[in-house]
Amino acid sequence: MPTTKQVENKLYDVMDPELDMSIMDLGLVYKVTVNKTKVHIKMTLTSLGCPLFDTIQEEINHKVSSLGVKEKDIEIELTFDPPWSMDQMSEKAKATLGI
Repeated sequence: MPTTKQVENKLYDVMDPELDMSIMDLGLVYKVTVNKTKVHIKMTLTSLGCPLFDTIQEEINHKVSSLGVKEKDIEIELTFDPPWSMDQMSEKAKATLGI
């Protein structure tokens, strides 16, 4: 199993299709947990009705599985508590968007 840091680093390569920014820089990933058999990713979306979750989920599975994790062992928990806000974005993301 990879480390939490290795998974987080891979998630920097997963782009939000609408904003073309990393889901990590956008602050969409709340927590990554790695145990002996599973990788658990707790995350949110920029909006409740975001139609692109399937695309993001597919990209997460692709990037994390490149670390040797089977797709069936990647759990993505989608939550809207707390709801996402621009405050969660990295300074890099804020600068890119001119915030």
